[in-house]
Amino acid sequence: MLVDKLKELPITPGVYFHKDKTGEIIYVGKAAVLKNRVKQYFQSTRDMDIKTKALVAEIADTDWIETESEIDALFLEAEMVKRYMPRFNILLRDDKSLLFVRIDMKNDWPYVSFTRNPADDGAEYFGPYYNAFAVKKALRYLRKIFPYYTKTPKEGSRLDLDDHLGLTPVGMTSDEYKSNLRKLISYMNGNRKALINELERDMKLAAKHQDFETAAKIRNKLFNLRELQRRIMFGDKEFLDISKDNALRDLTDLLGLSKIPARIEGYDISHMSGTNVVASMVVFTNGVSDRSEYRKFKTRTDKNDDFYNMFETITRRLSDKNIKSWGKPDLVLIDGGKGQLDAAIKARDGLNMQSIPFIGLAKRDEQIVIANPKKTTTSQKPILQGPSLQTEKLLELDGFVEKTNDFTLINLPKNTHIIKLLQRIRDESHRFAVSYHTVLKRTKQTASVLEEIPGIGPKTRSKLIRKFGSVRGIKNASESEIAALIGLSKARSIINNL
Repeated sequence: MLVDKLKELPITPGVYFHKDKTGEIIYVGKAAVLKNRVKQYFQSTRDMDIKTKALVAEIADTDWIETESEIDALFLEAEMVKRYMPRFNILLRDDKSLLFVRIDMKNDWPYVSFTRNPADDGAEYFGPYYNAFAVKKALRYLRKIFPYYTKTPKEGSRLDLDDHLGLTPVGMTSDEYKSNLRKLISYMNGNRKALINELERDMKLAAKHQDFETAAKIRNKLFNLRELQRRIMFGDKEFLDISKDNALRDLTDLLGLSKIPARIEGYDISHMSGTNVVASMVVFTNGVSDRSEYRKFKTRTDKNDDFYNMFETITRRLSDKNIKSWGKPDLVLIDGGKGQLDAAIKARDGLNMQSIPFIGLAKRDEQIVIANPKKTTTSQKPILQGPSLQTEKLLELDGFVEKTNDFTLINLPKNTHIIKLLQRIRDESHRFAVSYHTVLKRTKQTASVLEEIPGIGPKTRSKLIRKFGSVRGIKNASESEIAALIGLSKARSIINNL
């Protein structure tokens, strides 16, 4: 009974999931105190608006996940809304309340800003977030630890109040500033523990080299981070109880996995007729995207052959070097059907990594594809490789299968937690692959135009692209701006040719 379940609500922050009678998640929300917030839905509806009353009328069950802080709940809510796309979140949310954090790391001096309308401009966007006040407040705290600009700095301008308060990177080089910003982004992505470990390592290294001033600055950062952790925590997934994530638990039961997959990696290939072939690796830790762990691959040979490209990608991912650096995934999701999955499995088996389960998600019907178990004999007993479909769980989820000689295609209702999770991973891997391919394509197009200009070599082209971003940016730049970067003679040559 839902009434009895509500009595178990904790007094901690967290994210809650309202479900209808079919088990579909219809609304995701956050709470500073789960017990107080969730119970509000089941009290008097007299003061509720029509939309909220409609939501309450459909609630048949409620689940929740506890978090360490309100900010943690804020960022976890955003991730869960992306995954499940609950219809009442769309119905009840005002688009004007959505906020994104924008950072363009391609600029020499990136700045942190907020927007409600993300653009396809190559910058990194974090969000959407539904509580603009809380996000801005958290970034104000973080700015004291990781100073950043809020607008493009002007050369020769006088120091302002932010500079005197230590909120801007005064005295840093561009590279030092970008390194500082990456730490801020890492913290925003929930990597507090890894970041603290990195800072401790840097502090000890500085002290070892007798650079005590740098060591003291890092020590102060560590102190402020720990103090910040006590008061407000930003998107930390380390304390998430993943056994309460229905998608992960159901996926484990359905595929007969030995443990809940804490690290799931998703892969996709992107290219245009075999040119600028790239692959993406996205990582979901405890069911939530972990952007600091994302990786991208540029294939060594451009081929219009997705099977070959997937084979090369998985071979490189599972190399000894990368296993040592990134660890092993608990589950791998391939964006594609039988062909792509078969190529990935061949690469895995060629490296004797059969213990890592691989599955695919076919785009057309959202079918989960698994390889049929193959028996390999040893001196002791046969060993079954790969995921093992559990029929009892399949029936519980109202699913059915189609079989071929080598593969099993699992069909589940589109509103199941498993499909929502796998779609989220698949879509994220596709987005990441396409964005990398687009960057390479634009860079190549820009480089090809500049290559035709006499006297402009690779190093000069690289400088121009880093500074101005594109040929259009170079065209819009003044002669003095270009000359300041590469000299007057080359600047005039470029302007005349463009």
